[in-house]
Amino acid sequence: MTSPRLTSVCLAPLLPFVVMLLSLQALAPVSVAFAFAPPTIRRHHQPTSSIVCLSGSVEMPGGSSQEPMSAEEDAQVQWNLFTKHHALGSWRGTWSTYNYMGDVIDSTVASIDLDVDESGTSCTQMHRIVAGKVQSDCETCFDSDDVKSMPVAQYSPGNLGRNRLASVGMVIGPSILRSGAMSTELILRHGDGRVRVVFQHAPVWEAGVEPGSCPPQGLKLFRTTVSREAMRSGLPTASSEEANPPGPGNPKFFRGVPPFHWHKRWAGTSWTWGPSTGDRGWRIE
Repeated sequence: MTSPRLTSVCLAPLLPFVVMLLSLQALAPVSVAFAFAPPTIRRHHQPTSSIVCLSGSVEMPGGSSQEPMSAEEDAQVQWNLFTKHHALGSWRGTWSTYNYMGDVIDSTVASIDLDVDESGTSCTQMHRIVAGKVQSDCETCFDSDDVKSMPVAQYSPGNLGRNRLASVGMVIGPSILRSGAMSTELILRHGDGRVRVVFQHAPVWEAGVEPGSCPPQGLKLFRTTVSREAMRSGLPTASSEEANPPGPGNPKFFRGVPPFHWHKRWAGTSWTWGPSTGDRGWRIE
């Protein structure tokens, strides 16, 4: 059996997400989560000069300093961020899956339903997947008989599973799948839309080393799923956004972005979290 080798990934549009994930992997505990506040990110044409430790809160990165929170306070802050930015109803979109070369290998129309009960203390996560063939601008496909509903999770304050939030950003994982792969999910919300990216890494060994004969010697990104999701009547597509442009404050997912813009130098704020260190904020200038 030939052992897989570490392979570089040709997914230029996902470069910022890949960089974030590499930062995550540098932290040893699997339970560590990473999130950041996108509104503060900006491009710099000059080299970055310093990394500054922040003293704000994940509720409003860069804000005023505060004392470390208790476990109960932290759980309530996380729940408030979750219900404020994500548990708002049905996030509809197209889940596009890419292999490590950047080729599309699957495309699925689906929605993630996050519904909070009347008491505000419980949230149900349901995935609804359209099994049949749909039109690109389908507005009624989720009302058809070809939709399969799958219950995923039940959340409550202090019981968000492997979800971790910072401002409008959320991380789920890393989690080990039954196949042995590691899955990490990053979500950024803006207005009535959000971008959700799932990274899957597989264990790898050096050439000449029998896989499984020793602990994995690295991780290889072999699959990535990108979903542009919105709380709109239909799916967010290029044609639907052209016919009905998103209002002020809402994202326009399909617009021309020169590829060289991804290769600028970036600066902004990030937040890391660990079970022993708690939230730690950083600003790159």
